[in-house]
Amino acid sequence: MATFGNSTYFNAPQQQVWDVVSDWRNAEKRIEGITKIEIVGDGPIGTGTVVRETRVMFKKQHTEEMTITEWVPPSHYTMECQSCGCHYTTTVRCTPKGDGTLVEMSMDAKPLTFMAKVMNGVMGWMMSGAVKKAFAKDLEDLKRAVDGGSDPAAQPA
Repeated sequence: MATFGNSTYFNAPQQQVWDVVSDWRNAEKRIEGITKIEIVGDGPIGTGTVVRETRVMFKKQHTEEMTITEWVPPSHYTMECQSCGCHYTTTVRCTPKGDGTLVEMSMDAKPLTFMAKVMNGVMGWMMSGAVKKAFAKDLEDLKRAVDGGSDPAAQPA
C-alpha cells in the first residue's frame, strides 16, 4: 500500500475551515484542478454521499466516483473509491492548532490486481509526486477561499 499526503495551516477557526473544505457542492468553484463535481442524490452531504469528481491528471481528464465513508464535522471526512485496479482511501482532517487550523489531506492506494501491483512498483514514485502536487494546489486554493476572503463560491454566478 502506498500513502501520499500534504498539509497546510489556515489562519481561521476549525468550523470556518471545515465549512469550506467539506463543501463539495462548491468545490469546482474553489479548487482550480476540479473541472466538474456531481453530487449523486439530494439532501445533506455526509456518510453515504456519492461524489463524481472530474479533474485533469497527467494531461487527461479523469472522473472518479467516490463514496463518503466517514463524516465527522468539523473534524474529518473519508472518501473511498476503486479505480484502475486499486482501492483508494482519501481523508481530509481539520485539527485546531493555536489560533488556526491544520488541514491534512492523505490518500492510501492499495493495489488489488496483479497489474496494479506491477504498475505501483514501476510508477509509484510518479503517482506520489502528482498526488502531492495536486493536494498542495487544492490546499492552496482552499486556503485562499478561507484566509484571503476571496471565495469564488461566494460570488454571484
